[in-house]
Amino acid sequence: MRLALYQPDIPQNTGTLMRLCACLGVPLDVIEPCGFILSDKNLKRAGMDYIDSLDMTRHASWQAFSAAHEGARRVLMTTKSALPFTDFSFEADDILIAGRESAGVPDEVHEACDARVTIPMAPGMRSLNVALASAMVLSEALRQTGGFPAL
Repeated sequence: MRLALYQPDIPQNTGTLMRLCACLGVPLDVIEPCGFILSDKNLKRAGMDYIDSLDMTRHASWQAFSAAHEGARRVLMTTKSALPFTDFSFEADDILIAGRESAGVPDEVHEACDARVTIPMAPGMRSLNVALASAMVLSEALRQTGGFPAL
């Protein structure tokens, strides 16, 4: 299981997801360009010292990410899906992809993904914070696949 962030805009969300991945032992892919400078200063408050234990790979572009993970099943978390994440059957080697906070992902990325899942919400609500949404879906994926670290 991996989590990928497509061109993240907000350093605090990225830092929070770095901390989440470090704590859960899940590798993180950051697909650039980011909407901020990916530096310790911007991420330190949310990621704290946990990011020292993080398995993170930076990719210069969507194409570079795709080439590095050719053949892997890509699961996009999106509001543009009718499939609730709780009804999806995750696999241990899935890559969960979160879009930009400001714009999601372009059509090219949507089309390249093998599956699209959404989080059911109350009528009239548009979306959740990307860090919260990623934590919810990643937790379900790890639960289904037995991927949580042992206590």
